[in-house]
Amino acid sequence: MPVPAATRTHDQNERWSASVIACVPVGGTGVIDPRWGRADRLAIAEVLDGQIVSWQEFDVGWSRLHDEGTEGSHHARVVRFLLEHRVQAVVAGHMGDAMAHTLDKLGMQVHLGASGDARVAIRATITSHEIAAPQPDQTTS
Repeated sequence: MPVPAATRTHDQNERWSASVIACVPVGGTGVIDPRWGRADRLAIAEVLDGQIVSWQEFDVGWSRLHDEGTEGSHHARVVRFLLEHRVQAVVAGHMGDAMAHTLDKLGMQVHLGASGDARVAIRATITSHEIAAPQPDQTTS
């Protein structure tokens, strides 16, 4: 499922104004797992007005699956998960250039360098990068 157009593009000075679905790799203690592509667990958070209104965690087992299958199959697996969960932004410590490029091409915002408590990082990242939804075209013909 494609990422909603209202959240596809923005610069670092714009702010999100609607709910945002963000994904973060998490460890067992609720901290960010630094291994995006080899994370075993992900959290999907819906953030509205700077508050997390839903939080779901999923066992993805990417550390085991990373090197299985044909070349490119792991990136396809990651993308499929993100699209199925309608993710608009990914918050992570690190991500390979190829994966970051792929997510950018899909219109997902990628925010790297995060660490510490995953919930705090999600709220801080999303509230500091909020976007105003585009307004309908008001031009006349």
